[in-house]
Amino acid sequence: MRVPWVYHHCHGTPPTSYNTSLFCVQGCDASVLLDNSTGISTDHFHSARGFKVIDEIKAALETACPGTVSCADILALAARDSTVLVGGPYWDVPLGRRDSLGASIQGSNNDIPAPNNTLPTIITKFRRQGLDVVALSGAHTIGLSRCTSFRQRLYNQTGNGMADATLEASYAARLRQGCPRSGGDGNLFPLDLATPARFANLYFKNVLAGRGLLSSDEVLLTKSAETAALVKAYADDVDLFFRHFAQSLVMMGNISPLTGAQGEIRKNCRRLNGNH
Repeated sequence: MRVPWVYHHCHGTPPTSYNTSLFCVQGCDASVLLDNSTGISTDHFHSARGFKVIDEIKAALETACPGTVSCADILALAARDSTVLVGGPYWDVPLGRRDSLGASIQGSNNDIPAPNNTLPTIITKFRRQGLDVVALSGAHTIGLSRCTSFRQRLYNQTGNGMADATLEASYAARLRQGCPRSGGDGNLFPLDLATPARFANLYFKNVLAGRGLLSSDEVLLTKSAETAALVKAYADDVDLFFRHFAQSLVMMGNISPLTGAQGEIRKNCRRLNGNH
């Protein structure tokens, strides 16, 4: 269950499988779950997984207590519980969200960081929402990324046809075996080679060793003394990382929630109540 990956791409779809940002565009409103339909344009199948799990949870809840629990709250709870199940921290989840009436690819493409964004751009996009880029990047301890998201690092990082000099050589060679210069765009690789199915702080140790998969991982260490200090702190102290990550997830889940008469509580997370 990759629900942490699904939950926090809350509004629309992140570009090119940047599943690591755990980033909300307009808050946790379950818009990422909507299928394409009239007036709604999404592309979530290229960026997130785990929707069938949410479908099953929603169906069970609608049978037990129809029209009561929103898809947004299901995602928030599933993100927490699945994180705990793979060894990560627990946090209390504020509830009472309602579901969006739309989704925005444009909003996602504009506001969610891309794998090759510069560090200032990434920080700006996170700070716009009041979020900590380093703690949330630690979500890369779980999940996969597509070859197309990091190919440039292997073959032409600075436009001179050479690999990224900050990428550890043996790791780069391993990546090139499954991510050729052309083709294989959808080939998947673990964001954390050391513990791909366990929530831990090995991601930060990987970054320190030159084995962060994405350019947006590496720049946390090499482009800012402030972010580099946090990378080192989280690599040294897993409890500190867990505490800051949990705090950041609560903050993210509280970004502009739909409440009261806003939005709706969907009967089916993939479509609006008026669409059958």
